[in-house]
Amino acid sequence: MDDTTPDYCTVEAAMEVVGGKWKMAIINHLFDGTLRFGELRRAMPSITQRMLTRQLRELEADGLIRRTVYAEVPPKVEYDLTDLGASLRPVAGMLESWGHDYRSRTVGQR
Repeated sequence: MDDTTPDYCTVEAAMEVVGGKWKMAIINHLFDGTLRFGELRRAMPSITQRMLTRQLRELEADGLIRRTVYAEVPPKVEYDLTDLGASLRPVAGMLESWGHDYRSRTVGQR
């Protein structure tokens, strides 16, 4: 089934773009402004460098973030949200609220 099929689930389409453990976390950090790779890495210490690179490439390919490379030595690379990426702010806020509620309900149940 592809996105031209009438039964294609729009939630499925959204999850293809922002699903997974790291993408919304990366986007959430970029709501505060432009960050360099190292700054993102420090903000998310449990993500590997390889995974961060992969997730950033996918977010860029999907048009949610912009990667800017400055011609200097060593190369300077910055990431920021596109308008499309910034449009996820309300979704991120709702997920954060839901996450707090979920944690408070499940504390000690694991």
